[in-house]
Amino acid sequence: MLYYVYLIKTLNNFPKKTYVGFTNNLDKRLLKHNSNKGAKSTKGYKWKLIYKKKFYSKSKALSFEYKLKKDRKERSQIIYDFNKKKS
Repeated sequence: MLYYVYLIKTLNNFPKKTYVGFTNNLDKRLLKHNSNKGAKSTKGYKWKLIYKKKFYSKSKALSFEYKLKKDRKERSQIIYDFNKKKS
């Protein structure tokens, strides 16, 4: 089974927020976030996926998720790269 660690960010008309999560079904998970059935901190906002990383091991995915949640510098770099690519 495949597992993903992902980073989502709020759409432009919402306050700037990001969220790091873990799932085995990205489309279903993003749909949950956008329909207010995701994590408590994501409710009330609309989200877009800006980063995903694939893992073949659940434990490695969870370890990376933990690392990315704690590493604000890495998250900022991912957001910067996404915005740069978009321009």
